[in-house]
Amino acid sequence: MIFNDPETVAAVRAAFDAYEAALMADDVAAMDALFHPADTTVRYGVGEVLYGIDEIREFRKGRGGSPQRVLERVEIATFDTDLAIANAEFRREGDPRRGRQSQTWVRFADGWKVVSAHVSIEGSTS
Repeated sequence: MIFNDPETVAAVRAAFDAYEAALMADDVAAMDALFHPADTTVRYGVGEVLYGIDEIREFRKGRGGSPQRVLERVEIATFDTDLAIANAEFRREGDPRRGRQSQTWVRFADGWKVVSAHVSIEGSTS
């Protein structure tokens, strides 16, 4: 197994950065393009549990944008050339609590896609 191949790490980081830019711009189409369009794709958020791309898309349409945030740390680990895990810490504007995000990325024929995501905030109960 090839662990953290530099080219693969760079490709996943580019996909991660594209998702972050889309999130901050509330570019729903770009976010959707970076998530695997399947019933098996999962997104757990601070206050939501979403199974399948349809639930994820409906949530994004109704959200009205994501709170702005600043990334503090991003770590990407790759396993061979088609699987990666991205973990990030962030802070939302005006909120002193630390947020955490993890994404599992898989390389498909049409590029890198998130197949599982989890977002949480310190001290959140919802």
